[in-house]
Amino acid sequence: MDCSDKRLLVTGGAGLVGSHLAARLADDNEVVVADDLSKGDRERVPDGVEFVEADMTDPDDVASVVTDDLDGVFHFAAYTDTNYANPRQLFEENGAMTYNVLERMHEVGVSNIAFTSSSTVYGEAPMPTPEDYAPLEPISIYGASKLADEGILSTYAHSHDFTVWLFRFANIVGPHQRGNVVPDFIEKLDDDPGELEILGNGRQEKSYLHVTDCVEAIQHIVEHADQSMNTYNLGTRTTTSVTRIADIVADEMGLDPEYAYTGGDRGWTGDVPRMRLSIEKLTALGWSPELSSDDAIRHGARELIAELT
Repeated sequence: MDCSDKRLLVTGGAGLVGSHLAARLADDNEVVVADDLSKGDRERVPDGVEFVEADMTDPDDVASVVTDDLDGVFHFAAYTDTNYANPRQLFEENGAMTYNVLERMHEVGVSNIAFTSSSTVYGEAPMPTPEDYAPLEPISIYGASKLADEGILSTYAHSHDFTVWLFRFANIVGPHQRGNVVPDFIEKLDDDPGELEILGNGRQEKSYLHVTDCVEAIQHIVEHADQSMNTYNLGTRTTTSVTRIADIVADEMGLDPEYAYTGGDRGWTGDVPRMRLSIEKLTALGWSPELSSDDAIRHGARELIAELT
C-alpha cells in the first residue's frame, strides 16, 4: 500500500509508536488518531492530525472511527505491560480490541491493516529468532494475547481477503516512553542519584530499536510487502544488557550510582532474559536500522532525560 494521499486511522495513536507513526504519515496523508488516553497522552498527537477519544473495546467507539472512507488502519491500541496487574483483563481486552477493529473493517469494506505484535510471541527461542521459528510458546500473558491477535489477523487475511502487515517488535525506546527500563532508570536516579535498583541480575540481554527507526521500518514494509499476510521482525542485529543500559543512563545523567540487583535471571514473571530477532527478512526488503541497540538506548536516554528531569 502506497502511504501517500490516503486517509489512515492509527489506533493507540497517542502512545509511543503510534504518535511517532502518526506524525510521519501526516506528511503525506490525512491521518485520524483514536486513543482512549488510558496510557497515551493527548499532547503526543501531532498538530494537524484529527483526534478522537475512543475505546477500541467498545464496538460503538470502533464504529465511530472505522469508516468506509478509510484506506487503511494501523492498529496499535493495546495493553502493553508484560507484567500487568490484571492478566485476564489484558488478555481479554487486547483480543476484544483487535476483533472489534477487524469485524468493523470487514463490515465497511476496509481491508488493509497493520498491527503491532511483539517478540514475546516467541517465548524463549534460539537467537537470532526468524519469523518462521516454531513452535511459538509465549511465557507471559502479554505474549499470549499478541499470539491470539496474530491468529485472528491471519484468519481475516486468508478467509476475508484482508492484507495484513504484522510487526514483531524488539524493545522500542524513544521520547514520550513511560513504564519501561530507560524511563524507569531515569526516574529512579532522579529520585536517588546514589543508588539504582535493577530488577534481576542485570545480565538480561536484548535488542533495542529506536522509535524513529521503528516507524521508518513500518512504513517501508507497508509500502513494499504485498502478500496477504506479511509478518516481519523489527529489531537490530545487536543486543545490550540491563546493566549496560544502567551504565548509559547514569553516564548521560552525569552520575555514578551503586547498583542494587534484586536477583534472579528474570526481571519479573514472564520476562524473557535473552532476545535477539533475525532481521534478514526485513533487510532483504531493502531496509536496515540506523542505530545499534546501544546507540538507540543512548539516543533515547538523552531525549527522555530532557523530558523527565
